[in-house]
Amino acid sequence: MTKDYYDVLGVDEGASDEEIKKAYRNKAKRFHPDMNPDIDKKEAEKKFKEVTEAYEVLSDPEKRAQYDRFGHAGPEQGFDFTNQDYERARNAFSGGAFDDIFDLFFGEGPRRGPRRTAAQRGEDLQRKLRISLEDAARGTKVKFSIPRFVSCDTCDGEGVKPGSSKRTCPHCNGVGEIRQKQQTMLGSFVNVQTCPKCGGSGEIIDEPCPKCRGEGRVKEKTEISVKVPAGVKDGSRLRLRGKGNVGRKGAPAGDLYIVVEIKEHDTFIRKGDDILATVPINFTQLALGDTVKVPTLDGIEEVNVKPGTQTGTKIRLQEKGIPHLNRRGRGDEIVRLKAVTPEDLDREERELMAKLDSLLANPIDDHSEDSESFFDKLKKFREEFRK
Repeated sequence: MTKDYYDVLGVDEGASDEEIKKAYRNKAKRFHPDMNPDIDKKEAEKKFKEVTEAYEVLSDPEKRAQYDRFGHAGPEQGFDFTNQDYERARNAFSGGAFDDIFDLFFGEGPRRGPRRTAAQRGEDLQRKLRISLEDAARGTKVKFSIPRFVSCDTCDGEGVKPGSSKRTCPHCNGVGEIRQKQQTMLGSFVNVQTCPKCGGSGEIIDEPCPKCRGEGRVKEKTEISVKVPAGVKDGSRLRLRGKGNVGRKGAPAGDLYIVVEIKEHDTFIRKGDDILATVPINFTQLALGDTVKVPTLDGIEEVNVKPGTQTGTKIRLQEKGIPHLNRRGRGDEIVRLKAVTPEDLDREERELMAKLDSLLANPIDDHSEDSESFFDKLKKFREEFRK
């Protein structure tokens, strides 16, 4: 089971950004494999990866808000920690260069040379998707159209008029950011800001594309296909990477989040991965026992009702509920038997009910030798009532 990110870093849920940075720095230094040769290498790599993953989520306001609300849900919640990310973090410590971790995650620390600021990625989008309980149980594939920014086909997303070119931004010398060093009593600090002239791209467009006006993107309706996994819950968020708005001037696209809403069902009520169903039944069937047909997500099933069953009795049908998300097995279906009172009886039916009432008014002890004759009479009464 995935560990709680706050526990991994050893901080409270209300920890500030500075507390999270400090905790991560201490943990990363403690578990870095190259800096701790005396500890088990595999275990150190595992721990180092855990703390780096926790920091990647908790240091990002959007990812942290998603985690606080939805917890762990893999890439659905906006986090995808790859081996490449891990190696990038680990290499920051190679050769004892521990301070490089600040440049990597905190925007501080030494640099090995000028680096162009990455263009800002496109905006994330969100859309609601209503599905039936059956679709949630079996999984489904849905197609829909959504308006979103896509790459301009006239300039191939560059924002430049065909036949012209970009030039290096003279304000930041193509780096895409402005760095200002400040001396304080606590030491030297570097303030890094996105270049206001080029917006962080490091390039200037003199002749913008006439179709996208230099943005490198245009708004169009796009057909999206989403695969909804079996067992999805109401309120779950599915993440489609790169299906949000494309960024300006060739920047990567944001993500599209699908919020699943499950429609109310006419028969079933969902409780976790179990489903509940109330099945009406005649009181004579409860008294004498019978085979009753009940609805399930897989179709009609026959259930044996024992003689003397009381109204409100619950029968559990194993593995007839909702499939468990991302693991094997299913929940159960719980069938509640409810006795139905006859309405609008005619004279003959009233007479039959009166006969039954007289039988029930003076029941014979179930332990006596004559108890079977009572049930025989009740059985005959039911047969007569059904004619």
